[in-house]
Amino acid sequence: METLSTSIGDVPGIGRPAARALAEHGLRTVGELADRDWAQLVQLHGVGPAAGRRLQAVLEQHGASLRNPPPPEERQSVLTRGATGKIAKDIVTHATAVDPVQHVAGLDSRRSREGAELLAMFDEITGERATMWGPSMIGYGQIHYRYASGREGDTFQLGFSPRKAELALYGLQGLPRSEELLERLGKHRRGAACVWVRALEGIDTDVLRELVAHAWAHGPER
Repeated sequence: METLSTSIGDVPGIGRPAARALAEHGLRTVGELADRDWAQLVQLHGVGPAAGRRLQAVLEQHGASLRNPPPPEERQSVLTRGATGKIAKDIVTHATAVDPVQHVAGLDSRRSREGAELLAMFDEITGERATMWGPSMIGYGQIHYRYASGREGDTFQLGFSPRKAELALYGLQGLPRSEELLERLGKHRRGAACVWVRALEGIDTDVLRELVAHAWAHGPER
């Protein structure tokens, strides 16, 4: 999984022209892009919207962002429940055999407590067994995605990641009542792939339960 210290040229999907153009302006790692104005970066020769969206996705995974980031891909992607095993070769985040309960227990006291609370909540609502994806994401269910570009892979339907700075909640957006429920959730911010929350005590966990249940029931069709 890419980190903020990952070299831009090592991020899957970033071509050499884009990496070279950014390096010429002193931007060599993903973290150095945080809060940089995308409207200026996209003017560089070799830097296009596809590269911007990929780099923005990595930044969002770690609680950072470009300023005025590129808009999401307009072409429609397809999601289906279940894993197919058809995965792009450059995708490095996969399900692991690590026990989510042990992972959560090893976090600092606050994140350990919040992680345990989220585990209990997601376990009860989904009726599924939690699985670790990569080093820090905890997922439920499996879905297969296929982008209009042809890139595809397997991932989890719903999940969370109790990161040090913020809690990341995955799979809760783009559903019939998502907007309504998120408006009632409490203080949070939204990224392209997840909802960020600083602490569970800062949101309405009853609304979160409703949101998770709604997302689980209205996810991709089988």
